[in-house]
Amino acid sequence: MRRRTLLIGSVGAAALLAPHRLHAKLRIPTVGVLDIGDPATFLTTFRDAIKAHGYADGQNFRLEVRTAAGDVGRLKGLAEELAGLPVDVITAHLTPSARAAAAATKTIPIVMVGVGAPLETGLIASLSRPGGNITGTSATSAELGGKRVQLIGEILPSFKRLAILANASDPFSKPFIAEIEEAGRKLGIATDAVMLKTADDLAGAFAATEQSRADAAIAQGSLPVGPVAAMALQHRIPLVATLTSGVRGGALMTYAASQSEMFRKTAAYVEKLLKGAKPADLPVEEPTEFTLVLNLKTAKALGLSIPAAILARADEVIE
Repeated sequence: MRRRTLLIGSVGAAALLAPHRLHAKLRIPTVGVLDIGDPATFLTTFRDAIKAHGYADGQNFRLEVRTAAGDVGRLKGLAEELAGLPVDVITAHLTPSARAAAAATKTIPIVMVGVGAPLETGLIASLSRPGGNITGTSATSAELGGKRVQLIGEILPSFKRLAILANASDPFSKPFIAEIEEAGRKLGIATDAVMLKTADDLAGAFAATEQSRADAAIAQGSLPVGPVAAMALQHRIPLVATLTSGVRGGALMTYAASQSEMFRKTAAYVEKLLKGAKPADLPVEEPTEFTLVLNLKTAKALGLSIPAAILARADEVIE
């Protein structure tokens, strides 16, 4: 009698444990996506790229996507939410997202996506040995600031003054401004840096660009693309974006590190980390591909004619 009771108890205990074992067995890796803006373009490229590494979203891994919709202040809570789920890897697009992720966890691997000056802003120890739990791609290139200023001059022959619209909440704003100011000095272009704390500052920022008689403006990538482009068009100021998505959102032009290249590289990093690689051992990669994208709809609205030579060099033209 006693033996039968013990046997039943053992079977019952096994039955109770079975669902937990089944859950553990069925658990698939989870990748957190943290984006300050719209992650749609990233997600499309990333899903395709990581599929080539044998991972299919919803089958043998899943995504947890969090976007701040342009509000830097929301990133801290969203990063903490991802870390608390928890996820196995976090991808963080642009500097504010990477900073928020770094503050939220020191153990979950973080893949930076197109982060500006990660060494100068203290996110990593070095490009070759990033240290800690962060690796990924940098969007910084010494050539970018000068090339953007030069291209504006080719489109606007009377170009004399440039407004730099920078995100006061983004640690990359300091090197971003410095790079463009240096390019301006070399090319004889006056520059005016305008710091924006929130989207509510846009009206005042563009009023300042009008007052200073800026011929064009460059906007930092972590600013809200749509509102900045709309305000630039309203004030009839040619706007240069630092991301391709900015041109699709209405800016006149961008010359930038290829987003598709960075997104594909992100998938490669994630694949290595999911298989046990340590972020500290994976060097940070700098851009090798750059794209020139023009928005002819915006050019027409501004009454600008894009020179044929620039059109011929463009990687993409939006009509």
